Amino acid sequence: MTALHACNTATDDAIRFALNRDAQYIVLVPCCQAEVAATLRANKGSTLGKTPLSELWRHPIHTREFGSQLTNVLRCLQLEARGYQLTVTELVGWEHSMKNELIIAKKIGGFKKSARERQLQILKECHLEGLADRFAY
Repeated sequence: MTALHACNTATDDAIRFALNRDAQYIVLVPCCQAEVAATLRANKGSTLGKTPLSELWRHPIHTREFGSQLTNVLRCLQLEARGYQLTVTELVGWEHSMKNELIIAKKIGGFKKSARERQLQILKECHLEGLADRFAY
């Protein structure tokens, strides 16, 4: 299954599609990851200062970029939890596109509880528990 520049939650839809069909290989080039950043922004008033990590999304540009990075980390953990081995690299040079992350997943095993636990810890630490179902296995 491949998804090229699947904007915002379309990458998550592609991941669910692949997982539901037990795809052997998944190749993703995510783009425009806005949902996590929007949630960080919406909860900013109640989360700032509760953890030193909240400084990672204190300023608007950091909220957007950290949200994008965090989205892909959560996706990778989702795939690892389902037994995929991952390679994460760039598709093209940064001079061509800021949105150029390439995630290649190969099914090698079964459920990996530790990956899901790390994912849930990250969601909790960043006050994103409401998105747990979005990245569920």
